[in-house]
Amino acid sequence: MGMWKVIRTALIVSLALTAVTAAAQQNFPMRPIRLVVPWAPGGNVDITARLIGGPLTEILGRTIVVDNRPGGGGSLGANMVAKSAPDGYTLLMASSGSVTVNAAVYKSLPYDADKDFAAIGTVNEVPLVLAVGPKTPASSIKELIALAASQPGKVTAATAGAGSTNHLVLEMFNTQARVQLLHVPYKGSGPALVDTLGGQVAMIVDQLSSSLPYIREGRLRSLAVTTKKRSSQLPNVPTLEEAGLKGFEATTFTGVMAPAGTPKPVIDRLYAALMKTLDSPAVIEKFRSMAAEPMRNTPQQFAAFVREDLARWKAVAKAANVQVE
Repeated sequence: MGMWKVIRTALIVSLALTAVTAAAQQNFPMRPIRLVVPWAPGGNVDITARLIGGPLTEILGRTIVVDNRPGGGGSLGANMVAKSAPDGYTLLMASSGSVTVNAAVYKSLPYDADKDFAAIGTVNEVPLVLAVGPKTPASSIKELIALAASQPGKVTAATAGAGSTNHLVLEMFNTQARVQLLHVPYKGSGPALVDTLGGQVAMIVDQLSSSLPYIREGRLRSLAVTTKKRSSQLPNVPTLEEAGLKGFEATTFTGVMAPAGTPKPVIDRLYAALMKTLDSPAVIEKFRSMAAEPMRNTPQQFAAFVREDLARWKAVAKAANVQVE
């Protein structure tokens, strides 16, 4: 009889906990949500996070707190999210740099890009740009290549960090142009832009969204974009393919992810809010003004996209012999 009482009590407790958990998921969110940006303020991923943070706050009825955690080419912030409780209250502002490129170039990572995150949805896709600072005597890709060839390993190139998408694009450029620009990694595009504008480094490989304001002001000279087609925001700037590097193409994505194991009702709630945000004409217009195109994928499509992007960057990293310790 005593044993049956123990079993019955355990069942009642288990059912009660299940009911409480289900109710919590159904009423999600019940407190502020932290959106971790694994880069310094001022870069493309940070700008995107802050753009969607306001609308998401209105839709979900809870504050979205943007939390910058730079370092390790985006891996420090990504690992923080991977190790967080899978309850939907700590999310990753994911990008190709922290999710797919890192997995392609780092010898070891404290997280598994394919297994440790639950995809929620993509946000946008952005081209990259090669731009030079005010003190660099190059007005075209041809002139940049000539400059780099005349000073092997001395012409400096800033990126958002070792192992970032920007870094891998720089290495692609080095390989295809047969030059050796000296990589100078920063903790995000923000500080990299500061030193490029100040002339401490000769050039930058950056997401167009974060460099565009300085290009428009004439403080940076854009030499080429990395996409197959010219950017509508810079119609007079050639693509790298047009500049002579045949087949050169690279973009970067942003999206929102949660720790693996986050309950489906929570994922569904966040996905619906994210898609509603991307329906906003104001958000779409803001994205396009910074050369980003809205990118809509379901959680399942996003997960498949990440696997495909990872395979692509692994091939690029192997060809360029890029590996980060």
